[in-house]
Amino acid sequence: MSESLLHPPVRRIRYIIFLRDVLVLALTCFGGPQVHLVMFLERFVQKRRYLTEAELLELQALCQILPGPTSTQTITALGFKMGGPGLAYLTVLIWSLPAVLVMTFAALGIYYLQKHQISLSFMRFVEPMAIGFLTYGGFTIGAKVIKNRIHWLILIISAIVAYLFPSPYMTPIVIALGAVVTALKYRNLQKMKKTPIRIEWANFFLWLGVLIIAAVLGKITHSLPIRLFENFYRNGSLVFGGGQVLNPMLYTEFVEFKKYLTQQEFLTGMAMAQVIPGPVFSIASYIGALSMRSDGIIGQLWGSLAASAGIFLPGTFLIFFVYRFWNELKKYRGVRASLEGINAASVGLTVAAVIRMFTATATGSTAVICILATLFLLYFTKIPPYGIVLGGILLGLLF
Repeated sequence: MSESLLHPPVRRIRYIIFLRDVLVLALTCFGGPQVHLVMFLERFVQKRRYLTEAELLELQALCQILPGPTSTQTITALGFKMGGPGLAYLTVLIWSLPAVLVMTFAALGIYYLQKHQISLSFMRFVEPMAIGFLTYGGFTIGAKVIKNRIHWLILIISAIVAYLFPSPYMTPIVIALGAVVTALKYRNLQKMKKTPIRIEWANFFLWLGVLIIAAVLGKITHSLPIRLFENFYRNGSLVFGGGQVLNPMLYTEFVEFKKYLTQQEFLTGMAMAQVIPGPVFSIASYIGALSMRSDGIIGQLWGSLAASAGIFLPGTFLIFFVYRFWNELKKYRGVRASLEGINAASVGLTVAAVIRMFTATATGSTAVICILATLFLLYFTKIPPYGIVLGGILLGLLF
C-alpha cells in the first residue's frame, strides 16, 4: 500500500519499524555495497516488502552513477521514498553512526596501543577476510543481474579496464559505457507514458555552496577541522565506485601527500572499515581522528566529526537532488535500459577490485586459506558475517 494512503499513526509505526530495520542492518551489514545489497534484499524486499527487488536494484543502479557512498545513498533514497526528507535524514544518521563510532574509537585505540608499543598483529587476518566478503558479495549480485551475453561482455571488459587503469576517473567512464551499451537496446522495453521533467535545484546548489564555502574557510582560517571537512567533502563529491575507489584516493592525500597517517596506520584502518558493519566510508572517521591526535581526545573527536560529515553529506545532497525527478526520468526507455549496463559494469568493477586486493594481500598461503575459508563459511553455512569476523580476530589473538 502507498505510504500516502496510510493513516498517520500507522505511518509513524511503519517508520519506526523501518528505522529499527536500518539499525539492525547498521549493526550486522559487514562488507561493501555488494554485500550490503544482499542484506537489503533480504530485509527490505523479502521480509518487509517495502519495495520490489526490481525497485531496489533500480535504486542501487541510480546511486552507482552518482558520486558518494553507494550503500548509504541507496538506504537514504529508500527512506526518502517512504517518508520524505525527514525520514531520509534519520536513515542516514542511524545507518552511519554505529560505524562512525566504531572507527573513531578504533583510532583512539590504535593511538593508545602505539603509545604503549603494543603489537597490532592480532589484526593480520582482517584484510584477507575482507577480500572474501567482497568476492562473495560480487558473486551473489552478479547471479542476479548478469542475464545474457551482453551483460557478460560488459562485466568482462569493465573488469579488464578497471584492473589495467585503477584510476577514480576510470570508474564513471566504465559505468557510463556499460549504460550506453544496454541503452541501445531500449526498443526491447515497454513504452511508458512520459511526463515533463521538473527539476528542483535546491539540493544541487546546497551541495555546490557547501563545497565552495568550506574551501574558502579552510584557506582563510587554516583550521585543521575545517580543512579536514573540506578534504573529505571534496573526496566524497568525486569518488565513484565505493570504498575500493575511495581508499586509494585517501591514501594518496593523507599518507603520501599530507603525511597525517603512516602506511601501517592507514592499512589497519582500511582493513577494519572493510569488515565492521555499516558503510565502509566510515574510514573517514578513523583518518580524521588520527589526523588530530596531537590535540588530545577532544581534538580527535572533532577530527572524526569533521571527516564523517564531510564524507557523507555530498552523497546525501546529490541523491536528494536526483531522486526528486527520478520517477519522470526513468520513464524514458533508454534510461531504464541503461540500468542493466550499470549493474553489469558495477559487478566488473567489483571483480577488478577483488583481483587488485588479492594480488596485494594474498602473498602467502595463510592469507589465501583465510580468503577461501571466509568464502566457504559464507556460501555453505549460516554463520553471520560478524561471527566470522570475530572468529578471525580471535584466531589472531590466539596464534
